[in-house]
Amino acid sequence: MGSDGGHVPVLPGEVLDLLAVKSGGLWVDGTVGLGGHAAELLRASAPGGRLLGMDRDPETLELARAGLAGFGDRVRLESGHFQDIPERLCGEQADGILLDLGISSAQLDDPERGFSFQTDGPLDMRMDREAGETAADVVNEMPEVELANLIYAYGEERGSRRIARAIVRARDRAVLRTTAELADIVRRAAPPSRRRGFHPATRTFQALRIHVNRELEGLGEALERIAGCLGPAGRLAVIAFHSLEDRVVKTTFRELARRGWTLVTKKPIRPSETETRQNPRARSARLRGLAREVAA
Repeated sequence: MGSDGGHVPVLPGEVLDLLAVKSGGLWVDGTVGLGGHAAELLRASAPGGRLLGMDRDPETLELARAGLAGFGDRVRLESGHFQDIPERLCGEQADGILLDLGISSAQLDDPERGFSFQTDGPLDMRMDREAGETAADVVNEMPEVELANLIYAYGEERGSRRIARAIVRARDRAVLRTTAELADIVRRAAPPSRRRGFHPATRTFQALRIHVNRELEGLGEALERIAGCLGPAGRLAVIAFHSLEDRVVKTTFRELARRGWTLVTKKPIRPSETETRQNPRARSARLRGLAREVAA
């Protein structure tokens, strides 16, 4: 589900190499997004390779279904969270599994989804708009101290207390409803150092998105269970887009390496300068890999 400029997946060649994709086999894309990585996996595993693609966002999944229709019965798409992969495989072992933990361009570029401060839209941020609280619910109802802690923990924002205080003052005057309103409040409240370089609302929006979608809850445990779904020499590839996710992936992979798996990547693979020039949203991507095989 990597951030892309259309259907261009992040680190496509690196993912195929890391997963050691070959003809045939069963491949899983647990965060299928717009289907960019899934299409690459299906082409590389032709003619007999099969793919299970999953996504928690029903709207994005429909776009992927249309884009991957040409692969026929080689692809099976299901609505669900990647944490459900072990149950959806029904005991079948996978040759390779990919998790792209970013948000898709379809989600990011649609103002109605509320993920971006670049365009004005409702404060939603839910990957599945049919369930759960919205970002508006959080900023309008969460106590100030809890809001500050959330922004600090999930956004790694040093100015979290100032920002939370400004949000509470603003909501006391009127209910906060849009991304533009929130971005302006954060911009004015952020420390001066946060007003240079990237947008000062970046970390706050990240924190709210992580909280709304429970992105870090159970991630380590899920990675362990998913790694257990690999067949002999099967590989798991994970792309993270912020340090909090990447830290969980790194720690979990190292623990699994102590229990018989093999680290395919000692350090994360990052996009090349050429890729980041062509696709600026790829710049924060970090790819790590694990193999179900005993090191020599």
